[in-house]
Amino acid sequence: MNWQTDWGLRGRMAFTMFLLFALYVVFVGVLTTYFGNFLFPLIMLGGFSIAQYFFSDKLALRSMGAREVDADEYPDLHRRIDRLSQQADLPKPTVAVADTQVPNAFATGRNKKNATVAVTTGLLRSLDDDELDGVLAHELAHVKNRDVMVMTIASFLSTIAFFIVRWGWLLGGDNRQGAPVIVAIVVSLLVWIVSFLLIRALSRYREYSADRGAALITGQPGALASALMTIDGRMDRVPKEDLRQEAEMNAFFIIPIRAGFIGKLASTHPSTENRVERLRELEREMETA
Repeated sequence: MNWQTDWGLRGRMAFTMFLLFALYVVFVGVLTTYFGNFLFPLIMLGGFSIAQYFFSDKLALRSMGAREVDADEYPDLHRRIDRLSQQADLPKPTVAVADTQVPNAFATGRNKKNATVAVTTGLLRSLDDDELDGVLAHELAHVKNRDVMVMTIASFLSTIAFFIVRWGWLLGGDNRQGAPVIVAIVVSLLVWIVSFLLIRALSRYREYSADRGAALITGQPGALASALMTIDGRMDRVPKEDLRQEAEMNAFFIIPIRAGFIGKLASTHPSTENRVERLRELEREMETA
């Protein structure tokens, strides 16, 4: 199944990544000017980011309390992921399940051959067959779009900026008491704030892209829209202690856990209403194609 490319969405993602690139070029220039030993923290944090990239799947599963499951234990789930992976032209990912009431799912892994799709027992109990296929296809679309790699790269210099804001006074060498270090720390703070907002915007755009990819894989945008509304509605009935335990995984979830008044700019996901509206529009587009 095919339809016209959403150039508006691609354009917004490209523009956001361009702004991040331009911001980081300026940032590196400032650090080179004001830090004589900037190379050391760059190498150190670069090593940390590489390690995070290679082990993010295991860290994410451990954070969620998820475990890998075989086909004997969850035969229906394995059959679904096997079928949807073929439809998405992807190698079958590792399958994991987290025993929690939070109805959610996430994908992790550094590439298509080292990916994991995890679901919660709460999700399996909440959705019908078509809705579950839509959610699994959404996670497979994240794998196909290499979103873990993209977001890791996008976050790299933002992590450095945060490190300098917190520990920059230790990196100033002989200039530790002077204005140059203060300037670098202030610039790093501004870079971290702006990059934080840009990365969140990029994350929201990639959620739209994964929704669109899921519709392409299943051919049923309406099923994913229904699943999103079901999950969003059930979140309010999940015990607060479960929500607090899972809050750090918001960026991975198909529906993020609400976190007070942080607001739209800081959200990793678009609103459910906007996602459903786009999926309904896509459904109409596919019906008339």
